[in-house]
Amino acid sequence: MTPPQEPQSADEARQAAARFREQYETIRAEVGRMMVGQQAVIEGVLTALLAGGHVLLEGVPGLGKTMLVSSLGKAVDLSFSRIQFTPDLMPADVRGSSVLVDDGKGGHSLQFEEGPIVANLVLADEINRATPKTQSAMLEAMQERQVSVGKRTIRLEEPFCVMATQNPVEQEGTYPLPEAQLDRFLFKLVVGYPAEADYKEILARTTGGQDVELRSVSSAQDILAMRQTARSVPVPEHVQDYAVRLVMGTQPGSAYAPKLVNDSVSLGSSPRGAQALILAGKVKALLAGRFSVAQEDIDAVAKPVLRHRILLNFQAQSDGLSTDAIVDAVLQHNQATVGASA
Repeated sequence: MTPPQEPQSADEARQAAARFREQYETIRAEVGRMMVGQQAVIEGVLTALLAGGHVLLEGVPGLGKTMLVSSLGKAVDLSFSRIQFTPDLMPADVRGSSVLVDDGKGGHSLQFEEGPIVANLVLADEINRATPKTQSAMLEAMQERQVSVGKRTIRLEEPFCVMATQNPVEQEGTYPLPEAQLDRFLFKLVVGYPAEADYKEILARTTGGQDVELRSVSSAQDILAMRQTARSVPVPEHVQDYAVRLVMGTQPGSAYAPKLVNDSVSLGSSPRGAQALILAGKVKALLAGRFSVAQEDIDAVAKPVLRHRILLNFQAQSDGLSTDAIVDAVLQHNQATVGASA
């Protein structure tokens, strides 16, 4: 656990914020040497990492989801592992297991071999292709930052971040993530097709004779220091109230829920949604040069924070309604309420 920090002076806070923005831009630029376009997704991944949360990347194959995470692992000097989720993957393949090891004297002994979940940055590729039993092996690691195997408990070294990918179209042979697991992701980012102008650069980088070699421009200690800087950003009471009303606005029957929510939503966001809005809002405030979180910072992260924490009812799914449309309605309702009371 990080020890409590001494209160910073105004000058120290400004210097810490400047270092935060400089380091952020350095990491983003290095990842951008490999990734073409997708700036919003790159910023979302970095924001989640610096807020201390996990990310679910959703998009059709070939859009660079896996490349983005592996590029981030190279740009930041973190221990990196990749787990390819398949229907035959077992929990022990994720957490680790005891194996027989030759002791060199003709005998054997049991030795525990840590699984790929024991790393700073874990890429869970096509996470919805594993069975619920194996998916559940991720829950303890994502929430408690530890792994329990028999009587052994392994504390995961910080920073720890799971970045998972899934394909929203092909559902054959997949197991949709349960709400309890979705709720453990700080962000759900939707990866779209690249812009027309990006295709030339993509082809130049991937079909030419020169490979892009990324270098480490940051470290685990830098990420932890940036997280501490973000945590120290104050949140005015009215902004905190705004975030709470936004989360409650996704809950049908709430005093802050618009008609569309009451008609279309079965399950709204949990308190984890409010925590995620505040943490991600702090990162956004620093990047915008502000020393406290503003309402616009909460609005900027509302969709990636809330879109996977809303469960639509059958009628809404039949009508093709999206959770993004629900978040838009809640934002408009919340902003109108704030404007009316101002």
